[in-house]
Formats: sequence, structure tokens, C-alpha cells
Amino acid sequence: MGIEEVRTAGELAGRLTGQLRRIMPPGARRERLVDALDSTFAGDRAPADAAVCKAIEAVARQHSRHLELHLEPSGIRVGGSSDDEMPGWPPPDPVAIAHRSGGVGAVRHLDHGDCLITLNSLEALGSARPYLDAAAVLARAADRVILDLRANHGGDPATAAAVAGWLLGEKSQQLSVVLYPGYRRQWWTPELACGTAFAGEVTVLISRHTYSTAEALAYHLAVRNRATLIGETTRGAADHVIPVRLGKEVLALLPEAEVRDAETGSNWEGVGVVPHIPYPAENALHRALTDLQPA
Repeated sequence: MGIEEVRTAGELAGRLTGQLRRIMPPGARRERLVDALDSTFAGDRAPADAAVCKAIEAVARQHSRHLELHLEPSGIRVGGSSDDEMPGWPPPDPVAIAHRSGGVGAVRHLDHGDCLITLNSLEALGSARPYLDAAAVLARAADRVILDLRANHGGDPATAAAVAGWLLGEKSQQLSVVLYPGYRRQWWTPELACGTAFAGEVTVLISRHTYSTAEALAYHLAVRNRATLIGETTRGAADHVIPVRLGKEVLALLPEAEVRDAETGSNWEGVGVVPHIPYPAENALHRALTDLQPA
């Protein structure tokens, strides 16, 4: 049976809070989120249009930065053609990933032994691995890797773990535990062959546009004292999310799990990943190349 249409802001918020109680891990943050939506939109008869979706999203993001609402008019589906309540993530497209070079935007050798690797996205690891491996080979002799995540909006946690492992060392180590209602999942770096991990210095460039799993990568490296972060505080979206259809034309990305870093027991939700050296993002590379000492 298909999903019913939602007509008003109150109906949409009600469906959202019902799904949050079903999907989001229980706790004080979930209750604050549900209470905020109920107190703001209960009984609201405004049409459930794009402006209402944005208004609901803005209230929700005060408690979960990763929550999104997408209005899909005229049968155009962000989440695919399925009318299933939980359509799931679409399978990765290997051809599209290849066209994006597995998320590797550039590898450049700079002066003084620096190698700049620009990661524009964290694509599905099965398709991205050849491009990541090629970047690692090109950077093998560098004294320092500068990893540019300023425009990276995240992606596959397995890819983040692979990149982290290349920078953290050959021995596998736990990065995080992800807490779902009723179970948990651990993320570890892979074991690497002797001599294949990068042993030099690491600098990571971040910005207010760095998002989701890209934030996780920067956070995991920083709290293990493996990288110096330069740039701007990131957006602060740590939750793992899942697509859920709230109506025939409304698809939501809802938090289904909370991340806990294995070292700190905490995460960057709502506060972002804070750079060691705050600097305007557009000039962060220049800062990295000229002076790594805080002012």
C-alpha cells in the first residue's frame, strides 16, 4: 500500500515525530527534538509546501544537524521511484563514481615535500578504492600530506575508515561505535601491508561546508593527534541517517544512529569539528603552506 499524502504543516510534523520515535535512538536529545516540533507545528494548517518543509527542517536541525526534508513535486523522486515507507539508499553507481574519479579531485606535489590530496567526496569504497590507492602511491614519497576536505559532504563510512587507516598506520584500530536502537556497530581501520601506510606529517583543511562522514574523518584524525586541522568549524552533523518517506511527495533523512568516537566517547554533533588553526577556508591552503604555528 502506498504512502498517504500530507496536506498541512501539522500533519507533516506529526508524521515526522512519529517516525523519529520509531527510528531515532531514545534519549534526551530525541525528546527535545520531538517536543520542539510538537510545540511549533502541532495543529498548524499551513499547506505542506517547500517553505513549510524548510521551516520544519530548521527547527529539527537545532537538535539533529543531519535531518533533511525533500519535497518532490510532480513525481520527481530524490529517493527513487518506490512508494515504500523506507525506500533505502540507492545502490552506488560505479560509472558515476568513476566519472568523479572515486571522489579524488586532485593530487598535486607542491614545494618543500608537500603533497595536496583533494577529496571532494567519500564514494562507495568498492568503486573508490583504485583511485584512493593511486593517490596513496603518488603521495608515498611526500614529507607531508595536505588532505583537503573543504568541499567534502561525506559519504561511505568504510571509505573514511580506509583513508584514516592509511594515515594512522598499518595496525587496525577502532575509530568509533555507532549506536542504533537495540544494537551497535563498530568501525575499524583496515590492516595494511607493512610499509604502505603514510608515515609523514598530515594537515587537514576543513570548512563550514565539510559535512557528515567527512567531519568524522577529520575528527578521528584530530583526536588521535595525527593531523593538524586548518580552516573553519564544520557543520556538526554526526548522526547516521536513513531515507524515510513521510508522504507521497516528502522524503526525509532521519537520524537512526549516534556516533561515539572510540577515543573520546563523544562526537561533533551540533558543535562541529573545530580546527586547531582557525582561518578563512578559502585561504586555508596558503596558511598551511606558510606557517603552521597558531598566531
